[in-house]
Parts: sequence; structure tokens; C-alpha cells
Amino acid sequence: MKTKLTLSALMVASALALTGCQQEKVSSPAPLTEKDAEQFLTKVETELLNLNVESGQAQWIYANFITHDTANLAAQANQKFTEAVVSLANEAAKFDSLELNADNRRKLDILKLALTLPAPQDPVKTARVSELAAELDGMYGKGKYCKDDGQCLSLGDMTAKMATSRDYNELLDMWQGWREVSKPMRDLYKEQVVLTNEGAKELGYADTGAMWRSKYDMPADDFAKELDRIWGQVKPLYDSLHCHVRAKLGEKYGTDKVPQDKPIPAHLLGNMWAQTWGNIYDLVAPENADPGYDVTELLADHNYDEIKMVKGAEKFFTSMGFAPLPETFWERSLFTKPRDRDVQCHASAWNIDFKDDLRIKMCIQRTGEEFAVIHHELGHNFYQRAYNNLPVFYQDSANDGFHEAIGDTIALSVTPGYLKEIGLLDKVPDESKDIGLLMRMALDKIAFIPFGLLVDQWRWKVFSGEIKPEQYNQAWWELREKYQGITAPIARTEADFDPGAKYHVPGNVPYTRYFLAHILQFQFHKAMCDISGNKESIHRCSVYGSEEAGKRLNEMLAMGSSRPWQEALAKLTGSNEMDANAVLDYFAPLKAYLDEQNKDRQCGW
Repeated sequence: MKTKLTLSALMVASALALTGCQQEKVSSPAPLTEKDAEQFLTKVETELLNLNVESGQAQWIYANFITHDTANLAAQANQKFTEAVVSLANEAAKFDSLELNADNRRKLDILKLALTLPAPQDPVKTARVSELAAELDGMYGKGKYCKDDGQCLSLGDMTAKMATSRDYNELLDMWQGWREVSKPMRDLYKEQVVLTNEGAKELGYADTGAMWRSKYDMPADDFAKELDRIWGQVKPLYDSLHCHVRAKLGEKYGTDKVPQDKPIPAHLLGNMWAQTWGNIYDLVAPENADPGYDVTELLADHNYDEIKMVKGAEKFFTSMGFAPLPETFWERSLFTKPRDRDVQCHASAWNIDFKDDLRIKMCIQRTGEEFAVIHHELGHNFYQRAYNNLPVFYQDSANDGFHEAIGDTIALSVTPGYLKEIGLLDKVPDESKDIGLLMRMALDKIAFIPFGLLVDQWRWKVFSGEIKPEQYNQAWWELREKYQGITAPIARTEADFDPGAKYHVPGNVPYTRYFLAHILQFQFHKAMCDISGNKESIHRCSVYGSEEAGKRLNEMLAMGSSRPWQEALAKLTGSNEMDANAVLDYFAPLKAYLDEQNKDRQCGW
């Protein structure tokens, strides 16, 4: 998690007040100038910083001390933030027709685009947008599946069952049960789309989807085409993985339930949304794929507790030339779940004061997976510190995919070679053992890519009106079949609202950032491996200890969002274009294995 960009309710007066009983004729206000824009931005920056600190502190307290009162305090801070965003975005739009220098124009655009739900200026409609957002979020958060016998299951309960169960009917029951929660969301979502589109148009955008796409330093329609181009690069690898997984699921459940020429039933992939498939690794793993070690056991054997795990991850960054984390990081972070209170355990990284008050919040488990997650979260912290000397407008990643990608890039360097380098592993396994590691990673990272693309493809078409409310569910499943080769396991109708079963839809969290992160992390990783002089296969490369790679990485991080993301990308990779070839290079050995396995199978759907 990153601290949100918060905006103030500060406004520049643009009309003269009339006082007294008798109305007097007044002259029109003078036309706005660049000096007016600069004064506006100067005043706003102070307010932004104050609101960021206030909001960050309230959210941190709530996340670490969950009570009725801290929830109210966090909600109040969030409401203040939302009202400020609406006010300032509309104020910034008043400068749209003005010729400004590039820096001032970029700052104003960032203010306008900070809104995810652009509420109309009408206060009644603004209030309604907030009500709808809270209601949809609450419906998801409180959602439970209650069976006929009175047993009620939370999403966490059902997620755990779907990860481990291999009972076709039990999986179907969980899948269907959770989608009862989203049915009542449809009309609320439909109303929200109408209102936010009205707000987007007031800010000068065609619709809310066009506004979201305008955050990417290129024309909105060109950006959509760019995503499809990148997907086209990855699709052959995904298709090979899909073919192999479908064949193995057919062996497990029978080809009557998993036909070998049709999309895969969505409930059989170990995940409530079929977005990652790592939980069914045991069903699809190559023979003799055991690498011969277990990171969880290695951590235990070398007496790694939670703090030592974080110190180990910090050493990764200092080996690349980054300064150590401040002492306050160790004093103020949450590393373990307290016994005396409720906390949010979901891993997140914070910069409370937009300077050096860096923290992570995790309930760390002593596992290999968590060791990689810690490296990921510290990637966020080192990014936050790299750009902390920039104006507050620019204290964010180059685009919203970069922040997630940096954390994941660092995690890609947690290789067997790295584990040996830091003394956890005595001997690096032979490269023939890598297929299992690559398969496990592909089931999460490659399987996710089309899902990461289609969620916003659906929303953009909804916002533009291409998908009508009476087609919400039909269009959702058409996109899932087109991109993922996934199908609903039972008949669905427009009485259902299956998009709402994924948090980011009722929660109104843009999703393209995750697609971008899954592409960029491999492009970043390959670039740093090349800079470090790596001679091994890219999937075996770790940039641990490479100060030259660290220097180039920091140069990109320090740019924040001050320049178009294409320039930031070129700073590290030498190219201003996103490219999925690094993904293909990374998984090349797995692709060869999959193609060999699939040679007598019918692939596609």
C-alpha cells in the first residue's frame, strides 16, 4: 500500500461577493493567468502535505488499533480527503484552457486525475456518490455465504477452502455462494456509473474510464491499444500454460467436467476469481520438480525471526548502494501480530510524513513466501524515500504500475543463488530443477496477466456505454472467455452481478496497474541483470550486491511522477516502450517444457 495523494479543500475565489441590500453592478473577474495557476499550486502544496500527514496518521492508527473510535476517526479523515479532492479537481479544471509551462500543467493534471470517483459539483450528487461508494464497499466487506444449515462462511473461509479442496462440488458450492453477495450491488453500481460519468464530464473527460486512462501520459485510446499489443506478446506463453493446466484438471476431474476443447470452469483453479493458479501446483507440477530445499525450513535452521527476516531484506538494498532504513522504521513498524488487539495484517508499506517516516505493516510469518513479500514491501519504502525531495504532487511512482512492479522486481532476485550468497543455502541446485520453480511462478504471474487486463476492459466499456446495464454479466463472461479461456461453471443470468464478486469493482480500485506491474517487473529485472553483468539465465539472476544496478534503479525511482513514465522507464531500461519480451525470456525453459507436454493435446478454446 502507498499513502494516498490527498488534496485540500483550498479554493481560489473566482467571483466577487455582493453585499448590502442593494445589488450593485460589478465588473467581470480578470482572465486567469499563469501567475494565478502558480499561486494556486503553491497554496495547494502546503495543504496537500498537511492533509497527507493527517490522513496517513489516522489510517495508520486504525490499521494498527481497530476499534469503533479509530474507525470513525479514519472515516472522518477519509471524508475530509474526498471532499478536498472533489473541490480541488474542479478548481484545477478552471485552468484547462490556459497556456502553461509543462511543470504547472502536469501538476494541475495530477490534481484533476487524483480522483478515482469524480463526483459532480452538485452537493447532493456528491453526497450520493460517497453514499454509494460506502454502501458498495460495506456490502463486499460484510459479505458472507450462509448455507441452509445455518453455517455462515466469510470470504476468508471460502478462499481457504478453494485453495485446498479438490472436491468438485464443494468448490462449486463456494464459488456460487460468494456470488450471491454481489447480486444486490447491480443497481447501486449502475447509479454510481451515471453519477461519476457526470463528474468526469465536468472535468473535461468523455467518461470515467477515459479519465482513468488519461493518467498514463498518452491519449486514452492509444493507451488501450498499447495494452492489447503487450498482451499479444504474452498470449502464446499463456496459451501453453492454459493447455497444460486444462489437461491436468481433466485428468483430475474427468473430461466430462473439464472438456479439452472448451474454456476451463472457473471454480477449479484454486482461487475464488481464477486470477492466480498457484494453489493447484500439486495437480500440474512436473515430475521430479522438487528443487531440493525449502526456504521456510532454511529460515528456521538459521534462526531467522521476524526482525532478522526484515534486516536480511534491508541488506539486499544496502548491498546495491542504498542507505539503510532510518531508526524510526524499526521503532514504528508493525512486524508481528499483537496478542492484545485487532490489526490489519495485510502487508503494506507506508511513508507517513512524505519524508523519512517509512514503515511497513505486516503480521510476518516465518515462511519463504513471507521472506519474498518483505523484499517486495521494502521495494515500496525505498521508492518512497527516493522521491521524497520532490514537490508533493510528484511523490508517487511514474505510473501506478511502477510501484507494484518495483517491489516485485526485487522479489525476483530472491533466487537460489541469492539464498546461497546470504548463507541460507549451501549449494545451488542444478538448472534442471528450475522447471518446478518456474511453473510455480507462472501459475501466479502468467495466469494473472489476462485477468489483470480484462477487469478494466469491462469497466471502461461500462463507463463508455458500450456495455449497457442489461449486459453487465454477459459481457463480463465474454471477456473472461476471450482473454482467460475461463467459463462460469453454471449458467449465469443478468440477475447475477459477477463482476461485483471481485473487490476492486465495488471498491472502485483501478486494476490496470496490476497488469502493468506484471509486465514491468520482468523488464526492470532484465535491465538490472544486464547492468550488473549477469551471465546466467535471467530467471537465475539476482542483482544482490550490484551497486551499478542500484545506481541506475535509484535514478529512475528519484524521478517519482515528475516526468512521463516513458522517460522514467528509459532511465533504467534504455527504452521508452513497455515490452513483454523479458517475460518470455524469463519463462523460456518452461515454455519449452509446456510445448513438449502439449504436443499431442488439443489446445485453445
